Amino acid sequence: MGAQQLILGNAIDFITGDTIVDTVDEQARQKIAKFLIEKKGYQKKDIDTRRKIQLSVDGNTGETVVDFIIKIADIAFILIIFAPGSIVTRERLTVAAARLAEDYEIPLSIITNGVNVHIIETRSGRVIAEGFDEIPSQKEAAKKMSGLALRKISKERLEKERRILYTLDVLSKKECDSFTCCRF
Repeated sequence: MGAQQLILGNAIDFITGDTIVDTVDEQARQKIAKFLIEKKGYQKKDIDTRRKIQLSVDGNTGETVVDFIIKIADIAFILIIFAPGSIVTRERLTVAAARLAEDYEIPLSIITNGVNVHIIETRSGRVIAEGFDEIPSQKEAAKKMSGLALRKISKERLEKERRILYTLDVLSKKECDSFTCCRF
């Protein structure tokens, strides 16, 4: 999960139109963005990209970045994180991010490495489906959102989620960047 990647130049972000650094990981993110728009029917305006979550644990600070948050009628319904490698090991940090990104729990969490996809019901933390085809379309998501009660997370639970996300994402990136996991 280290930050060291081969930079391939610049590219244009499919959703925002901004110039971004082009890497192999970024190319995978752009394919996911195109899939969400072209195959699942979401509108660009309904997808937040590169959402930062600021974390503070025991006086230490850091941030994590969520790749996509899909909104239905201005309510976040799906959070998606892309990470290369094993997605099973990142399920828990994805759920933590879905509990911290808004002031309510985002109902669906998705972790993908660009090939495999796990769709997680955030409330239970259980994988409920696998594969890109199982990601709800815009119409399916709108239908699921109608009548759905959004859940606020207790302060105690939020603190635990911050610790989980900080440990599994921020600390692991710092260790990787400053140690040897990204060096050959």
